[in-house]
Amino acid sequence: MKWILITTLLFLSACSQHTRPSLYQQLGGDAGISLITDALLNEIANDERIVHHFADTDIERFRRLLAEQLCQLTGGPCIYSGGTMQDSHKGFNITLANYDALVENLIKVMQRQNISISAQNQLLALLAPMYKDISYR
Repeated sequence: MKWILITTLLFLSACSQHTRPSLYQQLGGDAGISLITDALLNEIANDERIVHHFADTDIERFRRLLAEQLCQLTGGPCIYSGGTMQDSHKGFNITLANYDALVENLIKVMQRQNISISAQNQLLALLAPMYKDISYR
């Protein structure tokens, strides 16, 4: 009986040491988020469906804030220093089609970077609720 208890405790101890990596880690940490951010900006620049929304955007600032936001959302050590999604997107008249185009580009980027489907879905689930804050009303 004693050996069953010891075996069980050892098993539980081993299981607790193998925690699942955070989404931040699954995306590759700072380096992975930088790659995602840069590739997404490239996709946006080449997507005539949405590029006009970025015509007057300070791209370096946007890049920094997007990376911060992705880092924070995914459990990384960053703190997002930008404005609210509502304030940041006011007057842009973003439609569901615009949002879908951006998501499509993000998925394309993540697939090219061989990010697991599970990690992709986790990130998309975190981003999906933001549509209500950035959409045109």
